[in-house]
Amino acid sequence: MRTAGHKAGVRTLKGILSTAIGLGLEALTVYAFSTENWKRPHAEVDFLMNLFSEYLARELREMHEDNVRIHFLGRIEGLPASLQQQMAEAEELMSGNTGIRFNVAANYGGQDELIRVMQRMVREGVDPEAIDEEMVAGFLDTAGCPPVDLVIRTSGDQRLSNFLLWQSAYAEFYFTETNWPDFRPEDFVQAMQDFAGRDRRFGGLENK
Repeated sequence: MRTAGHKAGVRTLKGILSTAIGLGLEALTVYAFSTENWKRPHAEVDFLMNLFSEYLARELREMHEDNVRIHFLGRIEGLPASLQQQMAEAEELMSGNTGIRFNVAANYGGQDELIRVMQRMVREGVDPEAIDEEMVAGFLDTAGCPPVDLVIRTSGDQRLSNFLLWQSAYAEFYFTETNWPDFRPEDFVQAMQDFAGRDRRFGGLENK
């Protein structure tokens, strides 16, 4: 059942976050719910919203104790009001923490994010000639985060799926046939080790 898979996926997330903390990673971003996921059956969407709420309620204190800084990406205003409140409270609780930045993309789409960036620039009267990469980065949902180094795609998928389009410009990709609910901390470490051995050129001829 899809609901069982979603529950298992949440358990997987807990292990991956713990492993990322242990590895000393600066940031971890996960795709919890995309702007396209609203097309799923109504019952499944409701289940996902409730599961999201339960996860926050259950894991909030432990994440705070682990010095995690949680941040939510996407059109948060499109989510249920009660969930929005939980998310705001979680961000406020952990705002002073100094550990890993844990980005949770909820009601998020990379194209939608760029549209929102452009709309905000227009509203704020930004001079078009002043727009550069640094300015755009400051308007993104991930403002303050480093560019994405590695995108891990599970379940045999080999596509970006509208995820962090701007931020992933020079990201490396790691593909695995393992489904997300079965993706273990050991698999995550293996992906990190694979990434560490890569020759990153950033479009140039030599390493940077």
